Amino acid sequence: MLTIKRLDIDDAHSIIAAARAKATELDVQVCIAVSDESGNLIAFERMNNTKPTSVNLAIDKSFTAAGVKKGTDALGEVSQPGKPAYGLSSTLGGRMVVIAGGLPVLVDDEVVGSIGVSAGSPAQDHEIAEAGVRAFTENQK
Repeated sequence: MLTIKRLDIDDAHSIIAAARAKATELDVQVCIAVSDESGNLIAFERMNNTKPTSVNLAIDKSFTAAGVKKGTDALGEVSQPGKPAYGLSSTLGGRMVVIAGGLPVLVDDEVVGSIGVSAGSPAQDHEIAEAGVRAFTENQK
């Protein structure tokens, strides 16, 4: 039998709150998704005036980060033609995202969930996701 560590709803809400605060600081409206260790959505927030396409993209960034156990920013280069992960973005019904903004959430080097952010630039999405992860990590100390 396995014992699985995963984010709970309160964890997800605190991650979203920290990410929202960073987005507000950067003056960008984003969608924020938090998933469990398997990439299943726990909580989602869509700030005002976000792009309609950003809803699914945030969810899929979170799904990808949980599934590959690394940030989506790490997948861009390796998924280019001729590289080892070429075609990754077309797998799993196109849910695998190779654009920055998705990060795993770790406890003791184990993925317990993930965050996906979309609607800003890739760099902004990544920075906002980092703020969410950082807030969770600091609360665990």
